[in-house]
Amino acid sequence: MNDIKIIIQARTGSTRLPQKMILPFYENEGVFSLILKRLTSIIKKENIILATSTNVNNDVLEDIAKSYGVNCFRGSEDDVLQRFIDAATQFNATKLIRVCADNPFLDLDYLNFLLQNFNENDCDYMSFLTSNGTPTIKTHYGFWAEAVTLNALEKVQTMTNESLYHEHVTNFIYSNPNDFNIKFFNIPEEINRHDDIRLTIDTKIDFDIQKEIFNIIYKKNPNFNASDVIVFLNENQQYMKIMKDEILKNQK
Repeated sequence: MNDIKIIIQARTGSTRLPQKMILPFYENEGVFSLILKRLTSIIKKENIILATSTNVNNDVLEDIAKSYGVNCFRGSEDDVLQRFIDAATQFNATKLIRVCADNPFLDLDYLNFLLQNFNENDCDYMSFLTSNGTPTIKTHYGFWAEAVTLNALEKVQTMTNESLYHEHVTNFIYSNPNDFNIKFFNIPEEINRHDDIRLTIDTKIDFDIQKEIFNIIYKKNPNFNASDVIVFLNENQQYMKIMKDEILKNQK
């Protein structure tokens, strides 16, 4: 499993919520710091890479990564696909788990599941799927990472110059399933039945509501998983209404 690296996609620039990675989210820690704290609790720090851009505004993210003993790669601001390819190449990663840093409720059990199954499988891409066939990376849940090979990313690079596919690293792969060996796992029905969950941070409203939820859940159990979050949300329906409104306003 040594050649599988966790690559975290993060930057401070955000049109809708600038500095969302470093704004105080839990006590005095920002979302990015908390993601690293959770990841390094289960994964060797040398197997984790921050992939951010060369923009000087991201120096703060590199500093945070270094404070956790995590490697950092600085690459293209807009061509995220190129950034991932270069990061993987520099750190000799033939298989990658892509983590988006704006998902503070990332489920580490599912991450471990991906690590184990991707290591034992020769597919190009592996992730999770809703019952209507939507890859979870395109949903608002925020619980799941995705796994991809360096070879598959390099193949995407040779097959398309469209900016959409260079900004959204894996989109071309699951949009062209006949060209890649793809493995999906269905998400649990207890989550699938909720299309009103939004736990990825894009807006100030996302940030504020998720900060409130995270502070309650994390304080109670730092090792929480998606099921714990679902139980909490079922018991606190007021959050669902706000999330649903944000989903409608921010359709992908």
